[in-house]
Amino acid sequence: MANSLAHTKWVCKYHIVFAPKYRRKIIYNQLRADIQKDIRDLCKWKGVEIIEGHMMPDHVHLLLSIPPKYNISSFMGYLKGKTATMIFEKHGNLKYKFGNKHFWSTGYYVSTVGLNEATIAKYIREQEKQDQIEDKLTMKEYKDPFKG
Repeated sequence: MANSLAHTKWVCKYHIVFAPKYRRKIIYNQLRADIQKDIRDLCKWKGVEIIEGHMMPDHVHLLLSIPPKYNISSFMGYLKGKTATMIFEKHGNLKYKFGNKHFWSTGYYVSTVGLNEATIAKYIREQEKQDQIEDKLTMKEYKDPFKG
C-alpha cells in the first residue's frame, strides 16, 4: 500500500479544494475538459497520483497522493500557477475577465487523509448529487411570500 522513493516508504494523501477567482461558475463551460486534462498532465509530470477528483460548478475537489519530496504549498502553487497559464494560453478571451492572469482564487483547503480515504473518495464522487438533492428539497420547502 505504501509508495517508495530511494530510501523512503510513504503514504501521503490529501483532500484539496480550490476555486476560481470570485467563484465564477466558469468551470462547467468549455474549460472543464481543458482544466481536467491540464491537472492530469501536471500531476503526472510531478509523480502525483490522482485518487479521486471532481469539478463542481465553482470549485475543484481532489484526493491526491503527493510524494513527501514536495510540500503541499509548493505543489499547489505549481498546480494553480501552471493551470492558470495553460488556460490563458488556450482561452485568450478570459484575460479580460480575470485581470493579470489570476484565474484561481488565493488559497485552498487541504486536509490530510488517514484511514478514511474511502469515505473522502465517496464524498468527492457524490457531493454534486447531494447538492442537487438539497437544492430540490430547499425549493419544495420554499414558500413564495407573494402567493399568500
